[in-house]
Amino acid sequence: MAPTREVMPVDVLFVGAGPASLAGAYHLLSLVEQHNERVSGGAGAIPDLEVAIVEKGKTLGAHAISGAVMDPRGLAELMPDFLEQGFPFESEVTSDDVVFLTEKGSFRLPLTPPPLDNHGNYILSISKLVRWLGEKVEAKGAFIIPEFAAREPLFEGDRLQGVRTSDKGVDKHGERKGNYQPGADITARVTVLGEGPRGSLTKSLTAKYGLDRGKIPQVYATGVKETWKLAPGKFPTGHVVHTMGWPLDTGTLGGGFAYGGQDQVLSLGFVTSLDYWHPETDPHAELQRFKAHPKVASWLEGGEVISYGAKTIPEGGWFARPTPYFEGGLLIGDSGGLLNSMRLKGIHLGIKSGMLAAETIFEGLVKDDLSAGQLATFEERVQASWIKDEMWRVRNFHQAMAKNLYTGMLRTGFQILTGGRDLFGNRLGGEAGHERMKKRSELSDERARPRANTDNEKIFDKLTSVFQSGAMHEEDQPCHLQVADLDICRTRCVEEYGNPCQYFCPAQVYEMVDGEAPGQKELRINASNCVHCKTCDVMDPYQIITWVTPEGGGGPAYKDL
Repeated sequence: MAPTREVMPVDVLFVGAGPASLAGAYHLLSLVEQHNERVSGGAGAIPDLEVAIVEKGKTLGAHAISGAVMDPRGLAELMPDFLEQGFPFESEVTSDDVVFLTEKGSFRLPLTPPPLDNHGNYILSISKLVRWLGEKVEAKGAFIIPEFAAREPLFEGDRLQGVRTSDKGVDKHGERKGNYQPGADITARVTVLGEGPRGSLTKSLTAKYGLDRGKIPQVYATGVKETWKLAPGKFPTGHVVHTMGWPLDTGTLGGGFAYGGQDQVLSLGFVTSLDYWHPETDPHAELQRFKAHPKVASWLEGGEVISYGAKTIPEGGWFARPTPYFEGGLLIGDSGGLLNSMRLKGIHLGIKSGMLAAETIFEGLVKDDLSAGQLATFEERVQASWIKDEMWRVRNFHQAMAKNLYTGMLRTGFQILTGGRDLFGNRLGGEAGHERMKKRSELSDERARPRANTDNEKIFDKLTSVFQSGAMHEEDQPCHLQVADLDICRTRCVEEYGNPCQYFCPAQVYEMVDGEAPGQKELRINASNCVHCKTCDVMDPYQIITWVTPEGGGGPAYKDL
C-alpha cells in the first residue's frame, strides 16, 4: 500500500541551502517587505509569503565546501552593511603568488595574472558563511529545513510543482523498518534549484525539458581540500598561493591552492579537471602528491590536519550553462553552471543569481503571474547583469586550456587581451569530460599514475581522509549510488579502462574485489563513505552511475571547509 505522505504547500521553495539559495530567499523577503511598506498595507500588498529552503545535510553548512577566496561584489549588493552585520571571513587577502611547480623545484611568476589578483577579496570558510547567512534568512522569516533530501520532482501536468523528499527507515532491500517515515511532498508556486554542481534533480529536469539543447557539454573538475593547523610562522595570514604544473602532466588541467586564514589555519587543496586522459587519474592522490612537494611540505612541517572534503566544480563556462528556467522552476548558482574558472570563483556569481531569481519571482508575485513566460525573464536579467559581463570574458577559457598547458597559456593570454575571443573562434566547441578518457589499449607503456608514499600523518590514504570529513550514513538503507549494469563493471570496464571508478572517487566508495568465479572481479560499493562530490556521476566512462540523494542527514559533516 502506498504510504500516506505529508503535503507541505509553500509559496517559494529553494532546494539546497547554499549561498545562492540563501541569498535568493533573503532578497525575495526583503523585496516583499519593502514593497508592503511602500503600499502601506493597501491594495497591492503581498500577503505573508511562505518561503522554505530544504537542505540534505544534517545541519546548515554540513555539505558546504569551497576553496574559498570570495569576491564580495554579490554579497555587498545583497547586504551593503555585511561587514557590520558580522560577515565571518578569515582574512582580507593581503598578498598573492602564482607558482609553477616542477617535481622538486618551483618558481614564482614575477607578475600575478590579472584574473588571479585577489586584492579586495576575502579568505573564508563557506561552511561558516552558510551558517551566518542562514541566521539572516531565518530572521527574515524563511523556513530552513535540514535533513530533508529532495529525492524526486513533483509535476502538475508538465509544470514542476515541487519535490518529494527521501523516505527514512527503509532497509537496503527496500523494505520498511520499524522506524519508517515516508518523505514529504513539498509543493510550491515556484521551485528554485540551488543543489550545487551535478544536482540530481537538475540532471533529471535538464533531460525532461531539454535545458542543455544547443549548449556545449558541461565539464567539471573535482576539488579536494584539507584544512591544517600550522606551526607558527609557516604561512602568512591573508596570503594566497595558486600553483600550476606538477604533479599533473601538461595534458591534464588543474592546480593547487593555499589560503592563509586566522590562527595559523591553512586551506590547502588541489583541483583536477574531469576531462583528463589517463583512466588512473585520482584527484585525492594528486592532492597527496602536491603535499609531498618540498615547497608545500615545508608549510605543513609541524602542522596537523583538521578536516577533509571534496566536491565537483562546473568549469564549462558561458556556453555550457543550461537554460535556467522552465515550467515552475529556476536554476541558480552551480546548478546553473555559474563559475568563473579563470578566476576560480563562483560564490559571488551564485549570490547574484539567487538575487536575480528573487527579483523574477517578486515581479511575478506583484503581477500575479508566475507562468513560464514570467520565469523566462530570469535569463533576461542574467544576460543584462554583471554575471554575463564576467563570464563572457572567460567564455572559452576551459576549452583553450583543456588539452595542453603551454599552448593553453598562450591562448588564454590572447583571450584576456580580446575580451574572451580565442585564436580559434568566438565560441569553441567541447566534449563531455568522460569522452576524453583513453582506453588502456591506447596508453602504450604509460600504464600507471604515480602515487605519494602514505604515512597517514601528512600523506593520507582515502579511508583516513573520509574519517577526517566526518562522513556518516545509515548503513542499512538503499544504495544511493545506482549502477545501471554491473556486468559492464566486471567485464568491459575491467578490460577497457581498468575500472577508473576505484581511482576517481575521492572517498574509496568503489572497490573491485574478488568475485565468485576464479579470476573475476566484482564491484563493491561502500556507499557510507560517500562525501557527495558527484565525481562518479560525472566521470564514469559508460555513464551508468547515477547519484541520487540518500536519507536526509547522511553525508559529510563539514564545519570549516
